[in-house]
Amino acid sequence: MRKVSVSSTLTVFHDGQFWVGVIERNENGQLAVSKNLFGAEPSNEEIFRFVVEKWQDLDFSEPIADSELPKKAANPKRRMREASKAVKRCGVSTKAQQALSQERESRKAKAKSDNAERQQLLKDQRFERKKAKRKQKKKGK
Repeated sequence: MRKVSVSSTLTVFHDGQFWVGVIERNENGQLAVSKNLFGAEPSNEEIFRFVVEKWQDLDFSEPIADSELPKKAANPKRRMREASKAVKRCGVSTKAQQALSQERESRKAKAKSDNAERQQLLKDQRFERKKAKRKQKKKGK
C-alpha cells in the first residue's frame, strides 16, 4: 500500500483593496495553488462555509515540484522558533506566489491565442461576405 501525503493551507490576507484567500495544496511533493477573492473581511463562519461548500470546486494550478520541503529539525527548541516565525510571517509562501504567477501567465497566453484565432475567423468571415457581395454585383443583382 502506498502512502499518500496531502496537506492544505488556507491563508487569508488583505492586499490593500480586497481580502484574498490563497489555498496551497501539497500532495506528494507537488504544490498546487488557488486564489479566492473574498471582497469584504470574511468572518470565521464565512471561511468555514467556503471550506465546506466550495473546496471541491476550486480551480488549482498545475502542480509544480516542491523541492524545498522543510526538513525536520531534531531540536524541539528550533522547531518552536521555526513555528513562531511561520505564524508571524504574513502573506503567502514564495512557492505559492510563483505557482500563481505561472498559472496567470498560462491563462494569459491561452487567452491571447484564443483572441488571435477569433480575430482570424472574423477576418475570414468579412472576406467571404465581401467576396459574395462582389459576385452578386458582377451578376447584376
